[in-house]
This record gives sequence, structure tokens and C-alpha cells, in this order.
Amino acid sequence: MAASLVGSSPTTHVITALVGNHPGVLARVAGLFARRGYNIESLTVSVTENPDISRMTILVAGDAGVLEQITKQLHKLIEVVRVVDYAGVPAVERELALIKVKADASDRAEIMQIVEVFRGRIIDMSDKTFIIEVTGSVDKLDKMAELLGAYGIREMVRTGVIAMARGTRTA
Repeated sequence: MAASLVGSSPTTHVITALVGNHPGVLARVAGLFARRGYNIESLTVSVTENPDISRMTILVAGDAGVLEQITKQLHKLIEVVRVVDYAGVPAVERELALIKVKADASDRAEIMQIVEVFRGRIIDMSDKTFIIEVTGSVDKLDKMAELLGAYGIREMVRTGVIAMARGTRTA
């Protein structure tokens, strides 16, 4: 996963593509990336306020030339309504993670303190594990996972980045 996001890194870019909400669109977009040899760091897709349109938020690594090529190729797909690159745009970005961590009785207080500092929540606990929910930037989630790693992460799942421009600008 990328270390930073939304225009702060010259090699990581957040792109939003508004696409028709019908079967096969995701496969065509992912295929476009695969054919060109571009790696998708994360991909999040959901329906928008318009049920006929889905919003794809794609985190991709590459220089400005790669970003330009990706944008041009996306525009060629019939299903693509609009493409927005968040490079240099003030934006809010978030990701959600669920982390199952080994939680021995002797470590529970320390783990709970880490969760509190990162404004996470313990959403499930057993006699041997906690499941922790946390949202925030990629950096925040990476750092929390790093700290919890000392206790033994049993499983982790992350949603991928979502982003929205600040102010009145829309995708």
C-alpha cells in the first residue's frame, strides 16, 4: 500500500472515474490497467447518488506520464462518463480497516490504548483476540498496523481509498 496520498506523493495518484452502473464495467476498467501493465494499489467501487452511475476510486502508482496515459485510456472506454485526477487538489481521503489482533490478557490494556489514540473501536473480542475497526488516511492505518504488529496481527482487511474534493468541486 502506498505511503502517502492525494497529491502529496509524486508517484501515487488518486483517480475517480464515474462509469455506467452495469455488469462488466469493472472488468473492462481493470483489464485496461492490466493490458497496459499498470498496477492498481487499491480500487473501490460503489453506486453514486444516481443509480445509473458508479464511482470508481483508483489508487495508482506512476509518474505524471503514466497518470496522463491512464486518464486518456479511461476516457476511451464508452462506459466512462468522467475522470477526475486528485493530484494537487485539496481532498478528503479515507480508508477503513478491520484488524484482528492477538490479545493476551497481559497485552489488552496496551492494545486498547493504541486503539484509543488512533480513534479506532474494538468491535469484537474473544478470549484470545480483538477485532479493531479504524478509519483514516493510508498513513494512519499503516502506522496503526505497524504498532499492532508487535502483538501479532492474525488477519487484516482494508477497503481501499475513497476520496472527495474539498469545497464545491465535484467529480
